[in-house]
Amino acid sequence: MSAPSVPSEASASKDPQGRPTVSEREARQVAEDAREQGWRKPSFAKEMFLGRFRLDLIHPHPVPAPDDVRRGEAFLAKVHAFCDEKLDGALIEREARIPDEVIAGLKELGALGMKIDVKYGGLGLTQVYYNKAISLIGSANPAVGALLSAHQSIGVPQPLKMFGTQEQKDTFLPRLARTDISAFLLTEPDVGSDPARLATSAVPDGDEYVLDGVKLWTTNGVVADLLVVMARVPKADGRKGGITAFVVEADSPGITVEHRNAFMGLRGLENGVTRFHQVRVPAANRIGEEGAGLRIALTTLNTGRLSLPAMCVGAGKWCLKIAREWSGAREQWGRPVARHEAVGEKISFIAATTFALEAVVDLSSQMADEDRNDIRIEAALAKLYGSEMGWRMADELVQIRGGRGFETAESLAARGERAVPAEQMLRDMRINRIFEGSTEIMHLLIAREAVDAHLAVAGDIIDPDKSLADKARAGAQAGRFYARWLPKLVAGTGQLPGSYAEFHPSGHADLSVHLRYVERTSRKLARSTFYAMSRWQGRMETKQGFLGRIVDIGAEIFAMSAACVRAEMLRAGGDHGREAYQLADVFCRQARIRVEELFTRLWSNTDEIDRKVVDGVMSGTYTWLEEGIVDPSGDGPWIADATPGPSGRENVHRRIG
Repeated sequence: MSAPSVPSEASASKDPQGRPTVSEREARQVAEDAREQGWRKPSFAKEMFLGRFRLDLIHPHPVPAPDDVRRGEAFLAKVHAFCDEKLDGALIEREARIPDEVIAGLKELGALGMKIDVKYGGLGLTQVYYNKAISLIGSANPAVGALLSAHQSIGVPQPLKMFGTQEQKDTFLPRLARTDISAFLLTEPDVGSDPARLATSAVPDGDEYVLDGVKLWTTNGVVADLLVVMARVPKADGRKGGITAFVVEADSPGITVEHRNAFMGLRGLENGVTRFHQVRVPAANRIGEEGAGLRIALTTLNTGRLSLPAMCVGAGKWCLKIAREWSGAREQWGRPVARHEAVGEKISFIAATTFALEAVVDLSSQMADEDRNDIRIEAALAKLYGSEMGWRMADELVQIRGGRGFETAESLAARGERAVPAEQMLRDMRINRIFEGSTEIMHLLIAREAVDAHLAVAGDIIDPDKSLADKARAGAQAGRFYARWLPKLVAGTGQLPGSYAEFHPSGHADLSVHLRYVERTSRKLARSTFYAMSRWQGRMETKQGFLGRIVDIGAEIFAMSAACVRAEMLRAGGDHGREAYQLADVFCRQARIRVEELFTRLWSNTDEIDRKVVDGVMSGTYTWLEEGIVDPSGDGPWIADATPGPSGRENVHRRIG
């Protein structure tokens, strides 16, 4: 997890396709430079990873202002009616396209401008109600939810809102609020979560930039009117250069949408391959400074990531509804299948996890609205936890439904049964573990933030480029920090039987015991991280299995905290308090089992032997194991050629409305 001192931009050498060739250390440094530096506001999750359980940062649970609630609920009612009357999810699945009239209806509702300020023609909804709307729409059809999320959470509106000039806001936000669809273009055929090799170039030419390159997996790109494009400006005398963000008109000369991608799920997704050839973009359309593109993208995602777990909440609610209805109707061996323990435990998992995931999303969203806390870790944990648990809930629903879970809704209807798209839900949910940062990347991103305090005091010790004098100074500084910090990890309020007593009201489940567990576990988590850094030092960044488990433990205890705080808020408000306490209690009990297993696997695992097996696989030692099959894969390169130049394909871009 070190951040050695290397040039902040990739080296000038390039591969045959024009991509910068970079070392592993240079690639890490590009990502490190893009991080938001420092912590100006408190962070519940950051404190938790440091062994400090700051319940005061989330309890009492923050609540939205009455006017925000009124406007948000009114909009949700309109969206609900629209989904019931106008949105045919089965049609979208069958035709693999969202009908133009559905998108036109969403525009008329103002759904394109949910997060855009009213002064620009938007609805100005809070993050809480934006996520509730995305959850609702996504339950009707996840591809429609993805279209709206990509437009507002990572598309043009959010970076303009945070980093745009007043002129840019005045020019583009009114269009984006009502008529224009936007897309975010970062990924390239050979560039995913490692942006150091990004090859799309933006060469200055007077008061314009000239863009050349190819972008892949451009969600909304097939139908977008405006694009936010990440491109590399070459470094020159007096010019910083670097990866830079631009607003680009999608119908600009030289832009070709070469292909509309098809996927196992989200069949209505307008996602494609976009080529730029000598595309001229006004310098006035640059967002922020040259070289600030990745920082803009990551900062945008701090809250933008919350829309994805919000859709997972909607999926969980639907899974629970179908599981309840089906398991009560289907009988096996003389009683409903829900009454058999093997099925019942799955239903309990879906119910408890849906409650906890909604708690995580609502808490993180409300904290984003209040802007009192830094939620970069909370939002990342919500995305990680939501995508993993959402997938598990969908998988469990398919298992509960049995053969009917594997059968398509269309086939079920054709033979006279209820058209339940459980298999579609499973396919649609799978991408969430990859979208907006794969689970593996999220583990590393969160781990880097979680150990930030350690690197701040001890980073020079493990940096091979630092002198002995620098290492000595860092050692002294680290000694002072750990002399103060480590004793605080020995004991805490989690060991006091009467602590958090307000979470054990008369007649309700006891949640105080779970909060005491969270407090103790937070300290244990911090001690484990310290032991690992002491043991592996500079090799810590290679221990991705260990880091992933550390993050997963943090995600579980964050979810436990959110579930308990939400249950108490509902109880205090007289809204299903007893039931909420019961759900929070069973979720925490389930989560504690997972946490204890993760702690065991921190030190008892197969990580080392796994690496040896990987070496053998990659060297061809086990090719005999692959014998006896026929590979149905087609011919062609593993990664498509993305050499800059004019397009030789038909432009499949289409404008809606």
